Amino acid sequence: MRVPKVLVDFFKREDKFLILTHVNPEPDALGSAIALSIALERLNKKTWLFNRDEVPEIYKFLPGYEKIRNSLPSYVEDFNLVLLDCNNLKRAGIEHKLGFKSSAVIDHHETEDGFGDIRWIVPDAAATGLLIFYLIKELGLNIDNDIALNLYSAIAIDTGTFRYNNTNPEVMRVSAELIESGVEPSYVANCLYNMWSRNRFSLLIMSLNTLELRDGIAFTHVTIEMLRKTNTKPPDTENFANFPRMMGDVKVSVFLRQDGEDRWKVSLRSKDEVNVAYIASEFNGGGHKNAAGFFINGDLDTVKNLIYEKILSKFTIGFNTKA
Repeated sequence: MRVPKVLVDFFKREDKFLILTHVNPEPDALGSAIALSIALERLNKKTWLFNRDEVPEIYKFLPGYEKIRNSLPSYVEDFNLVLLDCNNLKRAGIEHKLGFKSSAVIDHHETEDGFGDIRWIVPDAAATGLLIFYLIKELGLNIDNDIALNLYSAIAIDTGTFRYNNTNPEVMRVSAELIESGVEPSYVANCLYNMWSRNRFSLLIMSLNTLELRDGIAFTHVTIEMLRKTNTKPPDTENFANFPRMMGDVKVSVFLRQDGEDRWKVSLRSKDEVNVAYIASEFNGGGHKNAAGFFINGDLDTVKNLIYEKILSKFTIGFNTKA
């Protein structure tokens, strides 16, 4: 994969970088940001990592996670903005442009909104971490264990640890190189999937008990009251959308997490050729073909009906795209 020369020149020329990624971060966002920060600081650059949300406890195995702050620097106009794993400021929890010196976007989502002076968006890339891998190499830096662990985790989470259909020879070659740099795949898999708290497991059970099936579409949800009862937090619902998709006759899994009074964060997961990024874009959201999301207002039943009708308006009952 070729890194745009203008992007490489940008990182070599400038000295101060404010690195942002999307709210509710997962390892592709976190690992990409941390790895890039480590690499740039080895070039004697100054970096400031920002995320609106705290790093979820389950992802604190990533070396350097403590570099991520929940506040912006005092003089953002002195910094060059680098937006990772999303391509608009709203997804990063910032509602307006703050007068950055310049901006660059590195992302792999299908939906775009045109933000960024420099844009490197590769929808076919399995993960943003894959792009950061090539960028770091192009900057002439070695991939040590800390960088490798962050990038491997980024790729692992977005490929379902190499189970999703975005797993290809390139993904395996890069992952092999990261393993040669010191990553232990079993350690990453254990951290991602086998370190749940009992409370989080209880929340999953409650969520699965809300399961509703309609024409190959599975609906599950978590309310604020369910979070309170299990003493859990919103990040504990990460990956909940994937479980109903395990059923052979489920084509789309719709997971709704209550985010406020009559406000819901919706996560969509699909199989095969059902492109849920199209569905999410209809609700001003975005994502990938088989994993996307958005926010929506309304009572639970109304929201579920709207999503159901929108899916059926885009796809036939057999979930073949309409002509």
